[in-house]
Amino acid sequence: MNILGISAYYHDSAAAIIQDGEIVAAAQEERFTRIKHDPAFPVNAVKFCLEYSGLSLDQVDAFVFYDKPLLKFERLLETYYGFAPKGIKSFMMAIPVWLKEKMFLKREIYAELEKIGPFEKSKLKFLFPEHHLSHAASAFYPSPFKEAAILTLDGVGEWATASICYGNGKEIKILKELDFPHSLGLLYSAFTYFLGFKVNSGEYKLMGLAPYGNPRSEKVAGYVKTIKEHLIDIKADGSVWLNQDYFDYATGLKMVHDSKWQSLFGFSTRESESDLEQHHCDLGYAIQIITEEIVIKMAEHAKELTGSDNLCMAGGVALNCVANGKLLRKYIFKDIFIQPAAGDAGGALGAALAAYHIHYGKDRTVATGLDAMKGSYLGPLHSDLEVDLMARKYKAPFHLFDNFDELATRTAAELAEGNVVGWFQGRMEFGPRALGGRSILGDPRNPEMQKKLNLKIKYRESFRPFAPSVLAEECEKYFDHKGISPYMLLVADVKEDRRKPIPANYYEMPLMDRLYVPRSDVQAITHLDFSARIQSVHKETNPKYYRLLEKFRDKTGFGMLVNTSFNVRGEPIVCTPEDAYRCFMRTEMDFLVVNNCLFVKTEQPAWKEIDNWKTEFKLD
Repeated sequence: MNILGISAYYHDSAAAIIQDGEIVAAAQEERFTRIKHDPAFPVNAVKFCLEYSGLSLDQVDAFVFYDKPLLKFERLLETYYGFAPKGIKSFMMAIPVWLKEKMFLKREIYAELEKIGPFEKSKLKFLFPEHHLSHAASAFYPSPFKEAAILTLDGVGEWATASICYGNGKEIKILKELDFPHSLGLLYSAFTYFLGFKVNSGEYKLMGLAPYGNPRSEKVAGYVKTIKEHLIDIKADGSVWLNQDYFDYATGLKMVHDSKWQSLFGFSTRESESDLEQHHCDLGYAIQIITEEIVIKMAEHAKELTGSDNLCMAGGVALNCVANGKLLRKYIFKDIFIQPAAGDAGGALGAALAAYHIHYGKDRTVATGLDAMKGSYLGPLHSDLEVDLMARKYKAPFHLFDNFDELATRTAAELAEGNVVGWFQGRMEFGPRALGGRSILGDPRNPEMQKKLNLKIKYRESFRPFAPSVLAEECEKYFDHKGISPYMLLVADVKEDRRKPIPANYYEMPLMDRLYVPRSDVQAITHLDFSARIQSVHKETNPKYYRLLEKFRDKTGFGMLVNTSFNVRGEPIVCTPEDAYRCFMRTEMDFLVVNNCLFVKTEQPAWKEIDNWKTEFKLD
């Protein structure tokens, strides 16, 4: 049985295909169109899934959309009615779009599928699971658990903003839901907006900013108190009530009422790209603390309702790896699985899995090994011929290695010398993280590496942290973390014996001065609070990346590399060899490895478009 899942029309559109319950292929539309968080119908992602699985449209048994549009429309109408006369401007903008397009989604999908290939309209079967069921299915069915509690958290689906479910075998039972407008995801997005970052894009920046807050500061405690007194009421079960007098997302065109927030916190909404000050960091730290408290309370309640020792998580909030790390160390559950494509892109996969196991009632085979996600390497794979054709197009010289071990040895040596390497191997990752398929790599020991990667390669804000990729067997050598973290979704502390003493006035130092204080022997991946977002690399899911780490360990004694996504700021992660070469040439990257080919920057012809990315990609 062939089932195609689709998410579209909000952000991070994607497609995924399963065959007889096995996950075969999945990809986000942004990787093909080069438009970050592309919300359009995923024509290119669908084409890829069909081509990779060798199917035509008529051979697909069901097309599954990741939510129920009519139920979402009901929520919009009831919300505008409930808040009337507020929101009339937003209402007048939203309703024509719904009446013209979204109310007739099948018609829209038919039109988009016609761009892909011929099909018999009468043969196409459409299914529409609820949004949070799609999230729950994306987390539970690929997990290695026969049964588990399932926690989903995001901004909003149709009505639900969070859910607690119980999965057992092929069944998922929804036990409890939190409804709009009360939402942890929207609360976090409101602070993302107020602190000058882009909603549905910059939430991970807010998470990265939080450790710059001063944990000893009375201001942080004051912000937490203010938030709890005026913005949010947190219940014992983790459910929340948001004071809509301060928010504008229900019926307006912004997240918050700026003037009211300015009165609460004593400063105005930060302008995008303006200087970050300590009060911005302290407020970011405060909302991160509150987010962690809510996630832990919800998880505790999920444990009470289900009695399970296992937890699965999905939804955009599940990408908050700091909260995930705190939750793991609470030991509420013995084991936790987080869907690597936890946001709306993963909803496409969850929709397909929900249709297979729930609608069609097909039995589930519990994954052996890590899980059923295949390391999340579910995207396109590019041949040596494609690399050769790309090199001919750009007249780009390269060194060809017949033996991969020799290539890994050379690459490890260049990394040890302080060079930055673009690494393009195997299938592209599904989800927001680069996991050694489409990565930019550096030496974690190098105290200048974070600055170099941010300012000369990624062209992004200097405060942004970088993550380590570490050999799975050596994770405990560097971090206070037992177990695995294959998808870079857990934060843990760098071990005490690897840390360096910090000045007595460390937390009072200016932001950028604090950033460059030596903190550990793996400085480039050690955040200001001595934490790191870990990716454990496993031989069974990515043998080539694993081998590179082994070679780097042989050279340096460290089985770890700095790993960041292969893109510049505002650009989606690269998909094709041509994407990789263009990014390589537009930045100050030193080497590029694509399949068995090594490109050396100093040997390449002059690149005349070095600044084009600044206008081609919108800042995220």
